[in-house]
Amino acid sequence: MTATTSPTANSRPVARTHPVIGTIALWVIQVLLALTFVVMALPKALGNPISVAPFDLIGLGIPGMIVVGWLELLGAVALFIPRLSGLAAVCQIPLMIGATVLSAIVTPDLIVVPAVTLVFVCIVAWFRRFDASAVIQKVRLRLPWP
Repeated sequence: MTATTSPTANSRPVARTHPVIGTIALWVIQVLLALTFVVMALPKALGNPISVAPFDLIGLGIPGMIVVGWLELLGAVALFIPRLSGLAAVCQIPLMIGATVLSAIVTPDLIVVPAVTLVFVCIVAWFRRFDASAVIQKVRLRLPWP
């Protein structure tokens, strides 16, 4: 990820990259995101009555809350699967945009959590974009298109 140049014996610059550090940092972000999604999703997926109010406000109610909770849980699991992590992050972006907007309306004091989560999901989606593209391409090749 980071390129530096250093002179060699005959004074030609050589590019050195440190992809291991970037990969470790990305995996740390993915693990923290997955844990965040699990913590945010469990009350929704299990139908906790306290979580219903925001979903009632936008007209989704209990069924919408449970669907969003399970989508967040599935996204958290997919963040641990290398081939699916990019696609999982891309799919979590709309959920986190909705969570940020809903938080701004219902609980403006707590908008930081979904907003920061959205930023980190976008970072993972960007750096895993080639993995997401590869998965989409494989699915596209296997589907019978007219």
